[in-house]
Amino acid sequence: MTLKDKIAIISGASRGIGRAIALELAKEGCHISFSYRSNVTEAKKLEEEIAKLGRKAKAYCVDIKDYERVIEWVKQTKEYFQGLDIVINNAGIIKDKALMGMEKADWQEVIETNLTGTYNLSHAAIIGLLKQKSGSIINISSVSGVIGLPRQTNYSASKAGVIGFTKALAKEVAPYNIRVNAIAAGFIETDMTKDLKETLKTKMLAQIPLARFGKAEEVAHAVKFLASEAANYITGEVIVIDGGLSMA
Repeated sequence: MTLKDKIAIISGASRGIGRAIALELAKEGCHISFSYRSNVTEAKKLEEEIAKLGRKAKAYCVDIKDYERVIEWVKQTKEYFQGLDIVINNAGIIKDKALMGMEKADWQEVIETNLTGTYNLSHAAIIGLLKQKSGSIINISSVSGVIGLPRQTNYSASKAGVIGFTKALAKEVAPYNIRVNAIAAGFIETDMTKDLKETLKTKMLAQIPLARFGKAEEVAHAVKFLASEAANYITGEVIVIDGGLSMA
């Protein structure tokens, strides 16, 4: 499944799932452009780790909600790496609350980061992919967008929106040899899930048939597959990686 010398751009990759994706793609031969929001130290560490793998990497401080900054990031990436082949929409946040206590700001920030952020990066990259008539876009959604979870109306709405976005765009750009797929991740061991209440963690763990939370690397393996030639006939699909949670 070699991806030798392909150029990948990944939003929100300084930690968690994004970081695992960046390292997995680099191991497979990709050069990596990635964004981070504030943690310069972790971003530099990732650059160094990718460099040790013999691949080029460059970190960009980008607020994925800022459309103009995202456009500039894509432009700089294409100039620095001389191309762009793979787009990974990974940046996301949670602000869990019952709807009755959810402030409008909680709703807007989650929607603008998770869903509008996916639009921003995809839109900034799509013209170049259309011109070269090749490319792969992979959107990180969530099982919350598939089955819905209590206290996550904002997050569930944003991630369900990502799935709809994926399927619509897949049909739109298929004639140009561009594939668009999504991954609906379940409870994955990251800093984001560490913030969940222990009562919710215990409750969800009891509903997962495989009886454990997933690892970021397990999501990264699926991303690598979808980005590779092994998945050349797959588009508009949502791969659920949740240990069987949505099945249960």
